[in-house]
Amino acid sequence: MSSQLVTFVVSIVLARLLSPNDYGAIALITVFITISNVLITSGFSTALIQKKEADQTDFSSVFFFNLLFGCLIYVILFFCAPAIASFYGMPVLCNALRVLAIVIPIMAVNSVQQAYVSRKMLFKKFFYSTFSGTLFSGIVGIIMAYLGFGIWALVAQYIVNNLVNMIVLFIVLGWRPSLAFSFKRMVELFSYGWKLLCSGLLDTGYSQLRNLLIGKLYTSADLGFYNRGQQYPQLIVTNINATINSVLFPVLSRKQDDYQQIKYYTRRAIQISSYIMWPMMAGLAVCAEPMVRLMLTEKWLPCVPYLWIACFTYGIWPVHTANLEALKAIGRSDLFLKLEIMKKVIGLAVLVITIPYGVMVMASSAILTSIISAFINAYPNTTLLGYSYTEQLSDMLPPMLISGGMILLLTPFKWWITNDILLIVVQVVVGVLYYLLVSVLTKSSSFSFLMSTLKKKK
Repeated sequence: MSSQLVTFVVSIVLARLLSPNDYGAIALITVFITISNVLITSGFSTALIQKKEADQTDFSSVFFFNLLFGCLIYVILFFCAPAIASFYGMPVLCNALRVLAIVIPIMAVNSVQQAYVSRKMLFKKFFYSTFSGTLFSGIVGIIMAYLGFGIWALVAQYIVNNLVNMIVLFIVLGWRPSLAFSFKRMVELFSYGWKLLCSGLLDTGYSQLRNLLIGKLYTSADLGFYNRGQQYPQLIVTNINATINSVLFPVLSRKQDDYQQIKYYTRRAIQISSYIMWPMMAGLAVCAEPMVRLMLTEKWLPCVPYLWIACFTYGIWPVHTANLEALKAIGRSDLFLKLEIMKKVIGLAVLVITIPYGVMVMASSAILTSIISAFINAYPNTTLLGYSYTEQLSDMLPPMLISGGMILLLTPFKWWITNDILLIVVQVVVGVLYYLLVSVLTKSSSFSFLMSTLKKKK
């Protein structure tokens, strides 16, 4: 929550200082960085957490392999940068990609540190590293943007964030690699992790494909508006989802032989994350226009429709991720890969069909593919865990319906209140009171669980 707040404030300041073209350019570059990060983190790091007995040799072996592999990827991107810049007709991409790709070896190191934190469940260490990285990188980005560095402000922010994360974890974690490398251990980890690696590449490649197509077929400003519309819902959902799943996966891995316990934790994860996410997505959608106009200025208003679309697609994420975390924990990475292939074939077909109809239709197609993917992801656990479609819908539907009612309640206020600040304040206050009141009246189990948890902590 702390890093999310800092990121939100920083993104507002940077959006006011920078242009949609700057954001469009950096969105293209980060596609290649994101895919490279998946190559490093999706296989071995996850296998380290899932393995029943992972020791110092396992962690050290993955550390040295990741570091070497990360350097190799950097060299490849360095020499491919001119061709990428030429393909998109944006010369600035060449040097920007060469500099930004420095984060890849840094992320290679950080992925092993994060696997160690997750396996040992030392999550307080994440707070120190994440908050420090977000704060220092935000300061650097704002100063450089104010001084007129344009896209380089975003490049510097990204690098500083990852670098500070890595340094702080080295300081507070106490873990250091030893001079040990076991090829046999790497083969064991790879036998589990390669399927997750392929799944991660499919998922990331598909999710970034819209950015690549929009950047090529339309303008960098169009990509900037699309990317900005995605950013705020994504910022909220990925932070909450990552927080829950960073705990959920190691817990499920420890109980990987007890399917009843896995079902219980999976259900609880879907219930709680849906209860938290849906009202936030609904509130963000309702407040989108005055919020963008107030915080980002009029120049960013074209991003609002993309933001509405993203609020719905990201709201379904709890069903996706909780079901997939359960599959990973019980060692069914083979099923995980099959599901990804099936979803991406359908998603790619829908995307290709919508290309001729413009950016908005391409973005809207994500709603359809997200719903289809939710049913596909849920299917294996209807058999493996006995977690039926009916149960999953009953766990997610109540907060969806309450949040839908909140949208109907809050929308008319924009016709009565013309001041953006007053409108946002009234909508937020009324929305929160409405959601809490309905939760109490309907005796929401998620609300009761959260309240009892807070009382115990207090």
